[in-house]
Amino acid sequence: MEMRLFESKAMSASETVQMGRMYSNRFSGFRHIPAGAKFSPQFCSCRGILLKASYSSPPSSSKNNFPSSNAIGSVGDKLAGETCLFQIIGTNGTGTRPNLFPREITVLDAFDDEYGGVIVDPERLPANPNAFGYILHSSLSHWSMEGKKGIWLKLPVERAELVPVAIKEGFEYHHAERGYVMLTYWIPEGPCMLPANASHQVGIGGFVINENNEVLVVQEKHYAPACAGFWKIPTGFILESEEIFTGAVREVKEETGIDTEFVEVIAFR
Repeated sequence: MEMRLFESKAMSASETVQMGRMYSNRFSGFRHIPAGAKFSPQFCSCRGILLKASYSSPPSSSKNNFPSSNAIGSVGDKLAGETCLFQIIGTNGTGTRPNLFPREITVLDAFDDEYGGVIVDPERLPANPNAFGYILHSSLSHWSMEGKKGIWLKLPVERAELVPVAIKEGFEYHHAERGYVMLTYWIPEGPCMLPANASHQVGIGGFVINENNEVLVVQEKHYAPACAGFWKIPTGFILESEEIFTGAVREVKEETGIDTEFVEVIAFR
């Protein structure tokens, strides 16, 4: 049996099939559906996903028009490298509602951080935005039940179409760099305890003295007219993850070509 999701405004339905969140998608145009099988116009899945299921026909002596054995269907789209299995239980003609429930909970690939949170693997995100939204919602429920706290979701610039999907689920912007945007989600009630992004740069100046007790000074190549003729110590900014003493030695070398040895921090402001 194969089913595809389509938009349809008119459809006779008597049974509701639910999984996770409820969407307003409607579907029709089924092929090879057993006689008497009816479905709801509401189906909680992602539009455009191909569903496949296998079933066995009941014995010829039975009056039951529904499958007599359990049928297993699988989502035919790539969902984070996992298969989401569902079990459809047929009725015996007594009007019992068929049930559809997950055999496996699909969760985004992620690893725990040292603070009780979760870091989502940006290399193994679902390719389809609709699939991503469904699995993200399922993952948040799963992590909440596990007592997780902060969720870190790094989306590469190539996957920018996933940003509005995550925002709709409640994620917030944390920071952005050239190649990615970092989103966060705080599960526990109360204020978010995740650290804010870095907002300052560390500048350094090298106070260099030689054996003659002379101080090394430089003049800037590019300066405001009011600073013309000024001399200053070599200065610059610390690079990301760079130690302060390493940055001081590096900046002096870059600006003057002179090799120096770090001794101590003279002042800090």
